[in-house]
Amino acid sequence: MAQLRIALAQVDTTVGDLAGNADLVSTWTKRAVADGAHLIAFGELTLTGYPPEDLVLRRSFVAASQRALVALARRLAEEGCGEIAVVVGYLDASAQPAPNVGRPAGEPQNAAAVLWGGEVVARYAKHHLPNYGVFDEFRYFVPGMAFPVLRLHGIDVGLTICEDLWQQGGPITVARRSGVGLVLCINGSPYEQGKSFQRDALCAGRAREAAAALAYVNLVGGQDELVFDGDSLVVDAAGELVARAPVFSEALLITDLDLPAAGSGPARAVSGAVDAGAVDAGAVDAGAVDAEDGTTMTVTRTVLAAEPLAPFAPLPPVVADRPEPAGELYTALVTATRDYIRKNGFSSVALGLSGGIDSALVATIAVDAIGADAVHTVALPSGYSSGHSVTDAAELARRQGTRHAVVPIEPIAAAFRAAAAALGGLHGLADENLQARVRGTLLMALSNQHGHLILTTGNKSELATGFSTLYGDSAGGYAPIKDVSKTRVWGLARWRNAAAEKRGEVPPIPEEIIVKAPSAELAPGQLDSDRLPDYGILDPVLDDYVSHDRGRAELIAAGHDPAVVDKVIRLVDLAEYKRRQNPPGPKVTSKAFGRDRRLPITSRWRENPPA
Repeated sequence: MAQLRIALAQVDTTVGDLAGNADLVSTWTKRAVADGAHLIAFGELTLTGYPPEDLVLRRSFVAASQRALVALARRLAEEGCGEIAVVVGYLDASAQPAPNVGRPAGEPQNAAAVLWGGEVVARYAKHHLPNYGVFDEFRYFVPGMAFPVLRLHGIDVGLTICEDLWQQGGPITVARRSGVGLVLCINGSPYEQGKSFQRDALCAGRAREAAAALAYVNLVGGQDELVFDGDSLVVDAAGELVARAPVFSEALLITDLDLPAAGSGPARAVSGAVDAGAVDAGAVDAGAVDAEDGTTMTVTRTVLAAEPLAPFAPLPPVVADRPEPAGELYTALVTATRDYIRKNGFSSVALGLSGGIDSALVATIAVDAIGADAVHTVALPSGYSSGHSVTDAAELARRQGTRHAVVPIEPIAAAFRAAAAALGGLHGLADENLQARVRGTLLMALSNQHGHLILTTGNKSELATGFSTLYGDSAGGYAPIKDVSKTRVWGLARWRNAAAEKRGEVPPIPEEIIVKAPSAELAPGQLDSDRLPDYGILDPVLDDYVSHDRGRAELIAAGHDPAVVDKVIRLVDLAEYKRRQNPPGPKVTSKAFGRDRRLPITSRWRENPPA
């Protein structure tokens, strides 16, 4: 056996900020060197930020990534980090045509590089490209067919990238047949509820399949509609957990491993012809391996440091605790909101504070994300707003210390109504929507005047059923709870209050807000239940229809009330055009509205009852 100290750096990158991301690599690599690490790994596409989407189609961006990588290798050596192997994700261009997908040489590749001694000594391009959910990697990249094996201090290390673990065959098969002692996987795996346990099982299974320890490093932080949770981990060859990093915070996970010395383990011989043009200069023992996924991968072996290290005292492994599910979800929303604000150059936010549960939770998330001084809450009561809504909003603002104002909108709405009289007047739903649009207009004016980012307060249940007003309560720049159902909104509010009480703090959300019956307060005595099923009934139907794509018959077979099913299907289908015009917000479920769920606006398909 041979020893190796590895460092997994889960860092918060920014798409397009190549210089800033290189600074992150430098900073965290120096920390790893100070901690005595021999290898440090960063997440997927760390140098460019992830996901860069259509930026990868610009040759100028690809070239900038390639230049930044070479400059980073030199910089690290100049900063005294030349003797630690640094694995970093970056954007590359293919050196060879990819005939299996009909793409020429020079196409973008999602790649990892190994930096050592001031040089780029090895490169690996992602082999399995996901094309489901939020991932469009077949649109952007061509797959890699090489599998570099690095000999570092007498240990053979293989490289993989994210989806390479999620698919059968490919790099993991090649890792097993190559006899590596450690599989290193760099990732950009977005958060969704429950996914961390899937990753645990995945890493354990792939480690056993490869007969090697597996180190999994993930990104952390928000990027548009995605939020990354970190949760980096190390498992041994039996799939047992060795170390784990915390969730939703930048961290350096240092782990000492005892691994099979190169040549001492159950290495499997490679076979087949060698394409000399596909082998990096200086690599040894290259060969072609059946990857058992319909492709052949070329194994290359590069020696960085042949001899094992002298024995050293290992550090105790770190296994961070995971938060409870509600706390994890709440932290995801705070992280995503903070990064969207910060990375897009905003220093303050504003939102309408109605005295209802949704705006109360959004205000609380905003305060936790950027501090109360930067959060401007505005109560915008109409003639139908109850007195307790105004006072409940004021009490929340007092408890949390937001910059609060009250602006009655009835005089403005009256002026609109008078102007609309010449057009026949406004009645019913049109009059209700007018009030929401007055509020939206005032909030957007505040944004223009003071530079605030406007946060919208709609939840997933409302977005699903169209229970929102275009250019009214849907007007804004970011929607923190757009992927959170109404029932979960209540659960998060109660969790946040309980967390405050555990710390001896005053609960941030007044109980009166949590227990009141939900209402848009756009008409006399109005309640959500006037138009929607009870949320405890509605949300399970929405989850099955939206997240699991169940049709009418399947929904009824699952036990849902047929009348509710028909109403929900009609509301969801009719509201597609509205959802397309809503602002972005963080994906936290298995299927979020937006890039995760793509249905045509113009469609005559209906889940009708059978004739």
